[in-house]
Amino acid sequence: MDTAATRTPQPPARVAVIGAGTIGLSWVRLFASYGSAVRVYDPRPDLAQVVGTAVAAAGADPRTVTCADSAAEAAESADLVQESGPEREDHKAALFVELAEAAAPHALLLSSSSAILPTRIAQSLDDEAAARMLIGHPFNPPHIMPLVEVVPGERTAPDSVQRALEVYRAYRRTPVALAKETRGFVGNRLQNAVLREAVHLVQSGVVDAAGLDAVVTGSLGLRWAAVGPLEGMHLGGGEAGLRGFMEHIGPSFAQIDLHEPDLTEAGMRPVHDQVEEAYGLPPRPRIARERDRVQEAIIRLRDENAEAADG
Repeated sequence: MDTAATRTPQPPARVAVIGAGTIGLSWVRLFASYGSAVRVYDPRPDLAQVVGTAVAAAGADPRTVTCADSAAEAAESADLVQESGPEREDHKAALFVELAEAAAPHALLLSSSSAILPTRIAQSLDDEAAARMLIGHPFNPPHIMPLVEVVPGERTAPDSVQRALEVYRAYRRTPVALAKETRGFVGNRLQNAVLREAVHLVQSGVVDAAGLDAVVTGSLGLRWAAVGPLEGMHLGGGEAGLRGFMEHIGPSFAQIDLHEPDLTEAGMRPVHDQVEEAYGLPPRPRIARERDRVQEAIIRLRDENAEAADG
């Protein structure tokens, strides 16, 4: 029987991408590769060139992707709007009023914001448009990284959350719906905690920048590619799971001191210097290529394992 529960989600027919920076162009690459008709807007003068490069990299039909002269033109009659513009609350709040007026009445209005609360972005929208506005926060680059955090605002309709989950699944992403909004959402709050401790360890001379990265890629990075931090500790606790882990190691962890790093320009100078010496400035292109190659290999392996388990 063909029901909503059994149908395979289909990508939206018409998608608007607002903002053609690193994240926006990666969204273009993803959406185009699944056959959606994509209209892109960004005021940058080389828009056609960079969009063409993204479409070619996706191996998509270039006729399905067009550049618009305004945000409203890009969003006109769109089923899905994915905004990836400047990370400024006032800019996004005003922009979404324009996008809501132009897009189809049923369109999901999504922002790629990495920290701004959806309630603040939707502050100038009427209730009907606010019900369709929410965060769809990817990890960079979204055409490779599976995660999309789906974050509702105070006026977002539950149905919009479910529709957003289905949309991202249609593009073979791994969306996670948050129960409520919090600044930075989940991924960036975790990243912020790791960043602060990493900076402190380098600033205090415990380890240099390259050594710190080697510690992560040789241990936690590998583990977290397979299991999350709580699942990993649950496995590490033996038969008692996380309870056992905390019983045996928790007291020692509780004794580890936490410090506030100096995030001022002066305080960050030695960290910046070490990172630039290790990885170049601008970062050497081969580093990004190697990162993407390894990430894609891990994702393929996980997919193969999942298919084997299902079989």
